[in-house]
Amino acid sequence: MRIALLSSFYPLRGGISQFNASMLEGLGKCHDIRAFSFSRQYPSLLFPGKTQYVTPEDEATQVEATAILDTINPFTWIKTAKEIRKWKADVLVMKYWMSWFAPSLGYVERHCGCKSIAVLDNVIPHEPHWFDKPLTRYFLNGCSGFISMSPKVEADLLSLRPDAPHILLPHPIYAHFGPRMPREQAAQQLGINPELKTLLFFGLIRDYKGLDILLEAFRTLPEDYQLVIAGEPYGSFEKYQAIIDTLPGKDRVHVFPDYIKDSEVKKFFSAADVAVLPYRSATQSGISAIACHFGVPMIVTDVGGLKDTIGARGTGIVAPEASPEAVRKEIKRFFASPALQESCQKAISEEKERLSWERFCTGLSNFAATL
Repeated sequence: MRIALLSSFYPLRGGISQFNASMLEGLGKCHDIRAFSFSRQYPSLLFPGKTQYVTPEDEATQVEATAILDTINPFTWIKTAKEIRKWKADVLVMKYWMSWFAPSLGYVERHCGCKSIAVLDNVIPHEPHWFDKPLTRYFLNGCSGFISMSPKVEADLLSLRPDAPHILLPHPIYAHFGPRMPREQAAQQLGINPELKTLLFFGLIRDYKGLDILLEAFRTLPEDYQLVIAGEPYGSFEKYQAIIDTLPGKDRVHVFPDYIKDSEVKKFFSAADVAVLPYRSATQSGISAIACHFGVPMIVTDVGGLKDTIGARGTGIVAPEASPEAVRKEIKRFFASPALQESCQKAISEEKERLSWERFCTGLSNFAATL
């Protein structure tokens, strides 16, 4: 099968690009694959982070892709569809996560000359706007089929397009970050105390991810706890720093407010006892895929698909609400029960086999053949 992948690829950075690189490698083992990427993903004025592109310090794996689609230049939409037709693709696979991409991807899928599949990160954005649903409907109505990675995304899809051909394939585990390090070595490199109970908040810092909730939960934890915050803020970090400055244990809060390059990721997860995802909204989480790879249990809130993809699988525990009190209670419960910690570790070992890229790509290929 000739499969065209259209999404974010190197030198664009972030979790979406990492996912696409792994999907490209997996599908390439059995199919003829060509990657198409964005020549411009977002205008710089609208991008809230420091940069959309990898830097020499990121040490990201290079991926060969044709950078062709400019999301704000309709002439490149025509050019992209023409190039996919010229290559004679049997199926176009796209990653979809926000309505900004609906016009450009929606045009390409209607004019590419082949069936199209969308791998859905989100259907309804975490931080919605009035225009999200009409733009997303335009995109969804042009697709031949869909892959959801959590029941929440599946439900959102069917709420906008009830007749959508679709399957549910859970988010695979990221395995390209290398093996886990010894805990003491990782802690030493981070400059933290390996003897303390270590909570990890990892990934891009955005309002919906609830870092402020975790900071308030940390406020009254005993002195044998420490919190590591690692990730680039989307917007100002000032409101979080203001909370940190009021904490009795502020010297036990360690902040690494930058994009974490691939080679550095293992240090943070190797030093952690548990990853905390105190999200206000969610679908599935790429952070959980990293945590699972490194064998780190999770404490999550009961939003979106987190209860189904983490709580129900036993790889972590679920706070009933996104509040400091609920998150603090589950943190204490986790560390008070060695049996619970052991149960999470056992479940993670089982998930590593279930959530392989081979299984995901096989499911995608089989689904494409039915359309």
